[in-house]
Amino acid sequence: MVISFAAPWAFLLLPVPAVVYWFAPPYREKAASIRIPFFRRVAKASGIEPRSGSSIRNRARLPKLTIILIWFLLVLALARPERLADPIILEKSARDVVLALDISGSMDQRDFTSTDGTPKQRLEAVKDVMRTFISERESDRMALIVFGTRAFIQAPFTQDTKSLNGFLDQTAVGMAGPNTALGDAIGLGIRTFESSDVDQRMMIVLSDGADTSSRMTPINAAAIAAEKGVAVYTIGVGDPSATGEDRVDLQALQDIAERTGGQYFFADDGEALTDVYRQIDAQNPKIVETQSFRPRENLGQYPLLAAVIVILAISTYLSVFQHRRWPQ
Repeated sequence: MVISFAAPWAFLLLPVPAVVYWFAPPYREKAASIRIPFFRRVAKASGIEPRSGSSIRNRARLPKLTIILIWFLLVLALARPERLADPIILEKSARDVVLALDISGSMDQRDFTSTDGTPKQRLEAVKDVMRTFISERESDRMALIVFGTRAFIQAPFTQDTKSLNGFLDQTAVGMAGPNTALGDAIGLGIRTFESSDVDQRMMIVLSDGADTSSRMTPINAAAIAAEKGVAVYTIGVGDPSATGEDRVDLQALQDIAERTGGQYFFADDGEALTDVYRQIDAQNPKIVETQSFRPRENLGQYPLLAAVIVILAISTYLSVFQHRRWPQ
């Protein structure tokens, strides 16, 4: 147990009574006396040698020690003693991550394979990999954006990875519309970062189609992201040789990553997608700000209570045994 004092300057008051005792003018009191003409005879008869000057009464030691004790306890209480508990270390995220997930109609394709070799829906395969990625980044604040014809915030910034995975589980193909608004999704991610007060900002965008319904082009959105210090990592899934909206625009994803200082990846199956998130995790290790503090428990009431008890004990003693003198 460690004891500290919040106001150690109070101990400078300890010598104040001694200073007053030595430098303040002495207390003088006039007393009535009887003058007798045969004073010298009385003094000689009593064996006392008369002397001139004042008479100083000797004080008992116990009241002196008691007064010193009370003063010490009062100064100790004024110094505010505190008991310091063991340090508590808090880790605060120094980076915010936005996950932007394409849930357009093309994400319903079953061109990914599961562990048993059966076809698997593209979105479900992506969600399986994202769950693991989210669970392993407990120190980061993360937000989830889903986009199709329009972009929406599915989950705001949070460090609760279980809740974030819960929002991810509720995501389904087509709930944001059948088309792909890639540029709007990046723009919404930039606005999401406006509430962030950290310098490290990363956005991971996964898409399997070409931008067809954005009000802001992906390149313009990428330029704004670069100005705001947001690094965008893009992941392309799907079939680059397809036609129409089902064709993934790999060139656009590459341009977005290059403009923002991020990196572009392509994954055509579950294993490749897992490796992509592993690479992103390796290139962007966890960043935390460590803060520590020691809880303080105020102990000033204890010396104050002790001083009150001593005062009450003296008062009781004097009121009950007034006819007795203090012990020497």
